[in-house]
Amino acid sequence: MSEKAVIEVAELADIIRKPDVVVLDCRYSLVDREAGARAFAEAHIPGAHYASLHRDLSGPVGRYGGRHPLPSAEQFQQFARACGIDRDTRVVVYDDNRLAFAARAWFLFHYFGHANVAVLNGGLTAWCEAGLALDTNPSAPAAPGDFVASARDDLLLDHKQIYSRLDNPPWQLIDARDAQRFAGIEEPLDPIAGHIPTALNKPWQGVTREDGRIKSVNELRNHWQDVPADERLANYCGSGVTACVNLFSLHLIGYTDALLYPGSWSDWCAHIVYPESEST
Repeated sequence: MSEKAVIEVAELADIIRKPDVVVLDCRYSLVDREAGARAFAEAHIPGAHYASLHRDLSGPVGRYGGRHPLPSAEQFQQFARACGIDRDTRVVVYDDNRLAFAARAWFLFHYFGHANVAVLNGGLTAWCEAGLALDTNPSAPAAPGDFVASARDDLLLDHKQIYSRLDNPPWQLIDARDAQRFAGIEEPLDPIAGHIPTALNKPWQGVTREDGRIKSVNELRNHWQDVPADERLANYCGSGVTACVNLFSLHLIGYTDALLYPGSWSDWCAHIVYPESEST
């Protein structure tokens, strides 16, 4: 398992006070958008800054693009600099929900050209279980960083690319939602139930243990062994968030060219409900 991609709580405790380390708390709730911010205000890893999914890790919502579009390079650069992140900063991200939101932050740093980012294994739960201190005071404002965001659009797919290649796709679509949503049995968030044609279902929770720790490299390889190894893997979920958990796990076992469809099922549904020919 790459030391650059995963960091254990003991390792973070050893380096947390170093000036070239910045920690981001990515806790969030899809049913209460301010729950993560409130939890952060109550207690967080010392020195951490809060990264909100809807304010910092997503861009403005439109007709297309899904519920959580990626932020622009300018928006993400401004956020990262405000957290004191420089071009050579080691960034550590964590949450308390099996990487659901920390993996989104991890992906964004990679997408914007910053490879020196790690996910805290086990998140805040593991930190607390180790008996390590929490901070209940607001984080001190950071000196502005010089982080430069340079988007790598070769890591993304959009609706047009996928739709135009459904008959003969050069990639294998991977749907990270739970089996009930994939099968169209239930759909709590989007107007249409089901999945994108040709997709395989690999629920995002399958790459971590119930305590939030990432599975071993061997376990992850076994988890992905039923997916065609000769095809590039394109990940999606409901809105491009938990798909990043699957993408992160693929990165750990060497699939560094895996793709993300950021708009995901919510964008796919929008194109069905509001066909582009009717929006012009």
